[in-house]
Amino acid sequence: MSMQLPTDIESVLPHRESLRLIDRVIEWQAESIVVEVDVPTHGLFSTPGGVPAWVGVEYMAQAIAAWAGCRARAEGREPSIGFLLGTRRYTAHQPAFTPGSCLRVEAQCELMGENGLGMFACRILAGDVELAVANVSVFEPRDAMAYLESGEA
Repeated sequence: MSMQLPTDIESVLPHRESLRLIDRVIEWQAESIVVEVDVPTHGLFSTPGGVPAWVGVEYMAQAIAAWAGCRARAEGREPSIGFLLGTRRYTAHQPAFTPGSCLRVEAQCELMGENGLGMFACRILAGDVELAVANVSVFEPRDAMAYLESGEA
């Protein structure tokens, strides 16, 4: 499975406007993705000390969403919504991400079940320095709207 990298992040990521936290896909393969985040000076999660490190979990989740969107596009489908179920062992090596910096977010698919449950090994880097690491669990139902309307969500 291969595809040209998206030139517009919105073509593979369902998040819009201030809720879209990642900026670019720079590498995509069948089992992994690398995206970039331009840490804002002013934004939804910005504080005088920078963007709190706990936001890194959402950076990772959106990287996974972009991976799923790239995969959907490669298969001729529209990207759909998925759900962040949780993280294991999220470790941040600093309290905040520096405004104006460019972060590299990597997500490697460790497991993706036929039922839509997945596990990804993720990390956030600034240059060669690892800033955060975690295992992220996600769920992508076959029909997200039907799932939401069923009351099981």
